[in-house]
Amino acid sequence: MIRFAIVLIIFSSFTIGQQDAKSNSHAVLKDTIPAMFLGDFKDDYGIAYTLTDSLFTQHPGIKYHIIKWNLKDNYFIAKNDAANPSEQNLYSRIDFMQFTGMEPFKWGFCLTVYDAPTDSIAETKAVADRQNPRKGCGGFPFSRMKRN
Repeated sequence: MIRFAIVLIIFSSFTIGQQDAKSNSHAVLKDTIPAMFLGDFKDDYGIAYTLTDSLFTQHPGIKYHIIKWNLKDNYFIAKNDAANPSEQNLYSRIDFMQFTGMEPFKWGFCLTVYDAPTDSIAETKAVADRQNPRKGCGGFPFSRMKRN
């Protein structure tokens, strides 16, 4: 009985430690996402968006649940919401870039992949051409974003 109690205490400590590590890594992630990408925006077509560390919403109701940020290569991977009008529960890669000289537009995004069956396929399937933001999104321009 004493051995069982000791094992239970050790297991509980390990589980709590893992949960704390996950919480802490998420908090660090929030701190590393540049503030310019977080908040409420409108694109150059007048469509409203909200971007948080874990959710990208195209209003009124298209949602992408962010599962991975890659700040080095300027993209994030997301799972499409089950209630989206199309490509439900599939995976998307959303590339982004900063702009200079395009005020009030400070950054833009490209829905590079929107229908991958897995997150790893979404991540490796395509890459946007940031050297040509006017045609670098599969022949189309990056959607330019400004604060709402």
